[in-house]
Formats: sequence, C-alpha cells, structure tokens
Amino acid sequence: MAVIGYARISRSEQSVDLQCDALLAAGCTRIFTDEMSGARSDRPGLKQALDYVRDGDTMCIWRLDRMGRSVANLIEVVAELERRGVALKSLNEEIDTSSPSGRLVFHVFSAIAEFERNLIRERVSAGLESARKRGRIGGRPSAVTAAKARSIRAMRAQGLSTSEILESAQISRATLFRFLRADAAKCSQEGVK
Repeated sequence: MAVIGYARISRSEQSVDLQCDALLAAGCTRIFTDEMSGARSDRPGLKQALDYVRDGDTMCIWRLDRMGRSVANLIEVVAELERRGVALKSLNEEIDTSSPSGRLVFHVFSAIAEFERNLIRERVSAGLESARKRGRIGGRPSAVTAAKARSIRAMRAQGLSTSEILESAQISRATLFRFLRADAAKCSQEGVK
C-alpha cells in the first residue's frame, strides 16, 4: 500500500518543487510530474502515475486542479481509481477518498458537476428549439450559397464532370457530395408532397 504522488505545473518558468515538497511530506514514495497545461489530455506523467498505482495504493495530489482538466474529467479519473481500489488524497482541499467523509465530499462534487452538465444540456436544447421556431437552424453556414446551388444544378444538367464542377464552384469534393445528397433528399421530399 504505497502513496504515489502526482504534480503538475502549467509553464516551464514555474517550479514543481513546492508541490513535490508537500507530496514528500505527505509520505509519497514516488512522484510523477508534468510540465504542461491541465487542459491537455495527453499528460504522460499522469498516465504513468495511473498505470503505476495498484489496488490499496493512494494517489496523492497537491490540489484537485492539478489532476483534472475539468470537474467532469476529475470525476472520471477518481471513479476509475475507485474501481481499481485506489484512494485519492488532495492535500489543499483535505479530501481523502479512503475515508467515508472524503468519499461523501467527492460525491457531492460529482453530483454538482452532473447537475451543471444537465443544466447546460437543457439550456442548449431550449436555445436550439427557440431558434428553430424562428426559422434558424444553427450549425455552420453552408459553403454552397443559393447562387452556387443553381450553378451546380445547371452544370450537372449539362453533363459536366465532378472535377469541372468542383473547379468552377470553388468547393471541396466533400462539400459538393454533401450538397448533392441534401439536394436529392429535398427533391424526393418535395416529390412526395
């Protein structure tokens, strides 16, 4: 049952020493580090630490924001540790998931994060519905304007090749085929009405 530390700093002009000193004082026998933004998902030091810890170990961090990119990401990491029988101890927040009260505090954080995600999802859905009622469909504007659409239809009617249409319309192959699929679907729907 080892105590394994993880420390992260965002910029190279910062020093990881403060965190490492605190982790050593907390009894860490091994410390993994990263010198990069927490927003990055490819943090090799964190991956090594997560690969290293075993059932019964404790992963120790200086502060919660050192481990997770976001609350949701932190919760995912802690849930994975919990599944593997590894506790998490955060020194600044005084959270230790090896104790019932530490797990409670962490699960409260988890519930708040899930609540926040659900609120965001509801607001986005309500905003999209409101926009649809006003005739706006969202997403990126199409590269095929109404004028280009008429031109593409005319070129196809004349029997021009795909390459000739692409060159004339100044659009990518993917955009052309996406337009053609949407146009065919629209025509078939209008034919049904």
